[in-house]
Amino acid sequence: MNIGDKIPDVLGIDQDGREIKSSDYRGRKLVLYSYPKANTSGCTAEACSLQAHKKELEASGYSIIGVSKDKQASQKKFADTQGLEFPLIADTDTTLLQSLGCWGEKVACGRKTIGTLRTTYLVNEDGIIEKIFTPKEIKTKIHAEQILDYINSVNKS
Repeated sequence: MNIGDKIPDVLGIDQDGREIKSSDYRGRKLVLYSYPKANTSGCTAEACSLQAHKKELEASGYSIIGVSKDKQASQKKFADTQGLEFPLIADTDTTLLQSLGCWGEKVACGRKTIGTLRTTYLVNEDGIIEKIFTPKEIKTKIHAEQILDYINSVNKS
C-alpha cells in the first residue's frame, strides 16, 4: 500500500479473539504497525515504546494496532508479559501483512528470507494512509518518539 490508499476494513483477530475492523476506528486516527515476531528484542522495544507513549498518541487522536504472523496465543502472551494495552492482530496466514505490502523478502545476517517487514502506517480518520515509516527508518527503542515528532511537525505546518 501507498500513501493515499485505504486500509482494508477487516484487519483480523486480536490477542483476545476479537475481530478488529478499521471501520471500528472511524473518526480516529491509527498507528498500524507490523513487526516480525512477538517477544523478540526489537519487537519488544518497539511495542514498549508505543505503550509508554500511548497517552500522548491518544491525545493526538491516534489509537495503536499491532500486527504480526504470530498465533493468537503468542500475541496474548506478548501483550500480557509487556503490559500492552492495544490490539495485536494474529495474522497467521499473512493476509493483512500482504495486503499492506509489508510481507516480503528481507536480508538478515546475509541470508535472504521471506517475512514481515517492520513498517508503520499512520492512518487518518477515514482509513487513508497518510504516512509510512519504512523498515530502514524505524528505530525500535524510540519509535513512538519518531511518530510523535512527525505528528508535531505536521501540526506546526
